[in-house]
Amino acid sequence: MLEISTSILTVEKENAAKTFYDLETAGTDYYHIDVMDGKFVEKNTEEIMYEYANIIKQISNLPLDVHLMVENVKENIERYIPFSPSIITFHYEACKNNKEILDLIKLIKENNIKPAISIKPETSLEKIKEFLALIHMVLIMTVEPGKGGQKLIPKTVEKVKELKQYLKENNLETYIEVDGGINKETINMVKEAGIDIAVAGSAIISAQDFKKAIKELR
Repeated sequence: MLEISTSILTVEKENAAKTFYDLETAGTDYYHIDVMDGKFVEKNTEEIMYEYANIIKQISNLPLDVHLMVENVKENIERYIPFSPSIITFHYEACKNNKEILDLIKLIKENNIKPAISIKPETSLEKIKEFLALIHMVLIMTVEPGKGGQKLIPKTVEKVKELKQYLKENNLETYIEVDGGINKETINMVKEAGIDIAVAGSAIISAQDFKKAIKELR
């Protein structure tokens, strides 16, 4: 069954703890932590996301799905290790070379966390194929990273299909996650393309009923 990772990017600070509790009771599978540094992407959410991760770890046992949209990947991985997230995703585009990517995968694995690589809409799958056997998941961005509320870019759905086919042909059990513009209008096309996890933010957070919103996405 499709898993839902709820992006907490737009959660209001004054209602944060209650919102996180409500998301858990509504049945989300993960809390998606969007860490942005104001350099790799325009927005800076470093402090608020760290604060939110801290609150979540005190009130919930649900896994954290940490998505690093940052230039300094290693420093941010080390910052989130104490929270014992389930997954840490870093961007292929933030890395200088393949050695750095391999070192980051190793660092994440050494701390019993599942490593994942994300690619932007314009980045070819060819760039990450050699790492697929070493990672838990690929996060395909279906919008340009860094801004909430964007519309899904249709050609990214073809990329999901291509990746799914490649994984099947090569007997790889790597998961596929998508992030950006996911709502009840777009969910079916990415489901049919073969995703395992969908990140949804405003489609859930702005809904009157979190449980209903999550159920509709599933």
